[in-house]
Amino acid sequence: MGQARTKNSSLADRTDLWLLISVFVLIGLGLVMVLSSSAIRADRVFGREFYFFGRQFVYALFATGVMYLAWRVPIALIFRLVYLWLLLALVLLFLTLTPAGTGTGGATRWLDLGVATLQPLELVKVALVLYLAYFFSRKQDKIKTFSVGFLPPILVTLVFAGILIMQPDFGGAVFITALFFFMSLVGGTRLIYLFASVMLCAGAGALMLINSPYRLERWTAFLKPFENAQNVGYQLVQSLYGLGNGGLFGVGLGEGKQKLFFLPEAHTDFILSVVGEELGFAGLSVVFIFFGVFMIRSLSICLKQQDLQSRFTVFGLSLIVLLEAFLNIAVVVGACPPTGVPMPFISYGGSNLLAMCLCSGLILNIGTRRRD
Repeated sequence: MGQARTKNSSLADRTDLWLLISVFVLIGLGLVMVLSSSAIRADRVFGREFYFFGRQFVYALFATGVMYLAWRVPIALIFRLVYLWLLLALVLLFLTLTPAGTGTGGATRWLDLGVATLQPLELVKVALVLYLAYFFSRKQDKIKTFSVGFLPPILVTLVFAGILIMQPDFGGAVFITALFFFMSLVGGTRLIYLFASVMLCAGAGALMLINSPYRLERWTAFLKPFENAQNVGYQLVQSLYGLGNGGLFGVGLGEGKQKLFFLPEAHTDFILSVVGEELGFAGLSVVFIFFGVFMIRSLSICLKQQDLQSRFTVFGLSLIVLLEAFLNIAVVVGACPPTGVPMPFISYGGSNLLAMCLCSGLILNIGTRRRD
């Protein structure tokens, strides 16, 4: 009995409470903002104003349960099955190209599970990070070579990117190649290899944009959104109106106007604009502060790790969360083209929330391990 209490106390002492608090604060804020941003749309479309909120609440319960499991499962088991996770992610992603795939606008990015839909891309990100962390930690003696240290991980990444482009999901392909770049950079890959791969990927991406006028128009509309305010620039213009209306303290929770069918995707990708309008700069600052806490505590856990696989894994998992947050903020304020990346923990959607909690649970798991 005494030993059990000592063990639990030791676990609590080793848990990074600030990281855990930041996750729960962001999830809680997300639930509030999903309710505020989606209630009118839900009532109009489904006749139930709590439709999206209720689903997100269930997603949050399930995702936090997954986070707890990821925190408590022996991390050695997670590391040992890295190729299984990679294969599972590949199979799920490939299934989106079969009749099992579902989506809108000609893009099949989800799998219909009956009670909910799953976007495999979110699990691909985690599986790819686990694989890259394993690879770079095991191949340090040959990491500078092309055939052994560079070719295998980039081929794996390109397979995933190729399937994403076939969905099509250009933004998702760009995201996982960015993960590969940063993981390779800290993993010790030769800069000349990375530079060459960046040039090739940039060239391929440019050709895809040039050969698709609509996609090119969407990716360049952010440069002059008000010149296309009634077309491809409409969403960004409405987002900027919302942020501008908010001022210092916002117009009040639930009092925003842009969510009244002016701002598309108000409860998903552009939910941060609703936060800015209703809670103002003060509300946005709370979001940024807790993402900053998440970043600092993740970095602290990363630097404390003695073995490279754990260090690379924490780096990659925290990169998923923070890179998504950075890209979403950049899109909402018009600093980069639309990528379809939701705001971690806050945007409506079960797949992304599941992936973010999985990343957080694994980071907590590595952070609470006893170091010999």
